[in-house]
Amino acid sequence: MQRPAIAPADFTCVLYAVEGHIATITLNRPERRNALNPRAYAEIEAAFQAATVDPEVRCVVVTGADPAFCSGEDVKEMMTGQAPATPRPVRTRPEPTPAAMAAIDCDKPVIAAVNGAAVGWGMELALYADIRIASERARFAELFIKRGLICDVGGLWKLPALVGPAKAAELLFSGDVIDAAEAERIGLVTTVTSHEDLMPTAMAMAAKIAANPPLALRFMKEGLRRTAYGDPREIGGWAIDVIYRLFATEDHREGVASFLEKREPVFHGR
Repeated sequence: MQRPAIAPADFTCVLYAVEGHIATITLNRPERRNALNPRAYAEIEAAFQAATVDPEVRCVVVTGADPAFCSGEDVKEMMTGQAPATPRPVRTRPEPTPAAMAAIDCDKPVIAAVNGAAVGWGMELALYADIRIASERARFAELFIKRGLICDVGGLWKLPALVGPAKAAELLFSGDVIDAAEAERIGLVTTVTSHEDLMPTAMAMAAKIAANPPLALRFMKEGLRRTAYGDPREIGGWAIDVIYRLFATEDHREGVASFLEKREPVFHGR
């Protein structure tokens, strides 16, 4: 794992703090419901890299500044619904999203404290965690299908293992939003708390985990990944290749335009 290209002291979209062997990563664009722009993606990548290389960190908690966990990509900033002026670069060897792989490759246990909406890439981020704890205000949705896209590696690699292939297919194909109680029922989250108890609960679990031997924790996490989930790089590379192709479709532009214009989309399969 390489050291982060952006130092935590220079973060503008993410708060990063380490205390008592616990690194806390907080998405901090509350005015945009913690929607992600290129800078936010880069800082998420750098934050997980910082936690991975820091020998003092034994557990990571990722959350969002209220009122949301992460509302996905900042559609107004990153997707205009217009055809790109220049073609996206051709990738001879597609690679998974760097922020996704930084989260997945983090060798410390990761807890997602989901305090509100976790939709689109926000749900992906929650899926990259090893344990998910949800506030009663949490909502989850893989909304990519509504934008004429497919999900990132989390939905294809981790979601079926957590909730089963059929339920994963239902969530991915429909783009439906589910609440915290349903997320707990299907096994997406382990615990639902009151909103006020979310961070104390997550930090108490993180402290319990961090009190254990750090080398054994890392190997335990690696063992779980090997047996339960396999290697995400191949599926992640495939997903990025498909996402790049779908960005060029009329259906994607219609999905974004209808969202921005607050109307029902009309898709034509092209």
